[in-house]
Amino acid sequence: MPKLFLPGCEHAFKSHVRLMLTHRFVLPYLCLLEDDVDLEALVNEMDSSLESLYSCSGPQTESTPLLHNGQTSTSHKPPSSSSDSPQTGLRRSQPMHINAVRRLQEQEQQLRTSSLPAIPNPFPELCSPASSPVLSPGSLPPGEPSSGKYIVKIFSEDGMGKVVEIPANMTARDLCQLLVYKSHCVDDNSWALVEHHPLLGLERCLEDHELVVQVQASMNSDGRFLFRKNYAKYEFFRNPLTFFPEHMVAWCQETNHAILPSQLLQNFLATNSCPEIQGHLYMKDVGRKSWKKVYMFLRRSGLYCSTKGTSKEPRHLQLLADLEDSNIFTVITGKKQHGAPTDYGFCIKPNKSRGDMKELRMLCAEDEQSRSCWMTAFRIFKYGIVLYQNYKIPQQRKTLLSHFSAPVRSVSENSLVAMDFSGRIGRVIDNPVEAQSAAMEEGHAWRKRTQRMNILGSHSPLHHSSLSSVIHIAQLWFHGRITREESHRIIHQQGQVDGLFLLRVSQSNPKAFVLTLCHHQKIKHFQILPCEEDGQGFFSLDDGATKFTDLIQLVEFYQLNRGVLPCKLKHPCTVVAL
Repeated sequence: MPKLFLPGCEHAFKSHVRLMLTHRFVLPYLCLLEDDVDLEALVNEMDSSLESLYSCSGPQTESTPLLHNGQTSTSHKPPSSSSDSPQTGLRRSQPMHINAVRRLQEQEQQLRTSSLPAIPNPFPELCSPASSPVLSPGSLPPGEPSSGKYIVKIFSEDGMGKVVEIPANMTARDLCQLLVYKSHCVDDNSWALVEHHPLLGLERCLEDHELVVQVQASMNSDGRFLFRKNYAKYEFFRNPLTFFPEHMVAWCQETNHAILPSQLLQNFLATNSCPEIQGHLYMKDVGRKSWKKVYMFLRRSGLYCSTKGTSKEPRHLQLLADLEDSNIFTVITGKKQHGAPTDYGFCIKPNKSRGDMKELRMLCAEDEQSRSCWMTAFRIFKYGIVLYQNYKIPQQRKTLLSHFSAPVRSVSENSLVAMDFSGRIGRVIDNPVEAQSAAMEEGHAWRKRTQRMNILGSHSPLHHSSLSSVIHIAQLWFHGRITREESHRIIHQQGQVDGLFLLRVSQSNPKAFVLTLCHHQKIKHFQILPCEEDGQGFFSLDDGATKFTDLIQLVEFYQLNRGVLPCKLKHPCTVVAL
């Protein structure tokens, strides 16, 4: 069989192989080497490798042809392990495969990349949804809050929103404290976080111990958080008989003597007792628009309805909702959206529900007291003693701070002294009683001076540009030109407790004002009329029997004295902008 390489072509073959190996094997190494390379030494080394390759190709030419990249065919037998075998020299003289060179380049690039310091992303909100810190509904499984920070958006009553970054273990109370601090509000422990669903017309007040991140993870896309006042959150601890009438509490009906408020609360909070709320409710049929009146029972185990009149027998009771896996909501658009027979609707919504109307248990009470009884009992049966602990925490904090309740005067205030400038020269008032009376007189003197003042120069005390007619605009309890229905909505949202009030401009008389007051869960309106005496303008709520120069004086008076009102003014309806 003829040889593969002819003697006359040896020189041409050597030049061709040298050029091929230089381009395919030397150049990649040049790219990887950082120091200077001796090209002449490298070429001489390649010549020696070619000589060894050519000398070893003679015995193999008849049986083993040379393939691409200097590799031999796999059809021959494996080389011998002896040291003098030509195959051993061939294996040592073969250059590295091009794929191995590329693999080394990739490894070196990875080492260089891993050695660089990690740069944090300055715009985390623009990340992909999987790594985004913005909490979306369903991104966190309920009951399993993970570590890290989450973005939560809170809305105020005026529709404006505020974005805050909170940890996963932040409770509703802690978030309210944070918003009070950021909004510079008065911290009276009556602020609450409200879960609001505008499409369903539902809302509920979060309990202070609930995790905000966990609640938002269970909300649907239209749900949002509202920051507002709620004076009735723990009012049932102060006035339990108002929230639990005797005809609705089964335990009260079984006893012949009157029940003390403390015993009533202990019966509801004790785990070994079995209290029960009973009464008629309107229930909406699932998948229908009709409502039917059913006798129901609320126990620790759940909400039941009787299939036969008012019977309590187990065979006549049907379970409607489980308290542990549900939350109770107030229906704010009962008649308009759901066709409810009254305005006192509420709803039991499962925690796993994503807004399907078929999963909601729509209920409706006869009056506000009955609705408050059902909803308050639902909260107590579900959370128990935890609600009482939430109620006591602010009081304990107030007790701890009572030792430091005395105002600490600054250095500049300590350097001030009371002066009397009534005479020709000023004098220092040494008598503390005289100094205190002088301070009080000076504090009320500006009211007397502004009675005859008019900003635009008008002599009429009832002119709308006078200070007495506009000084109340900056007060939190003044809500301007709102309708009667809007005032009812605000009172309902902030809790229908005794003494909750607001002032607004009268719709029938532009110069008059209206005091809207809540008493015994009923809303009443009192008109404040302007009057004039000896050329001076006043405001009166009792047809001139008690006169005030401005509305601030009127509110301060009725906060201390009931007068003609059913109760004192206690809680102002406040709307804050975040």
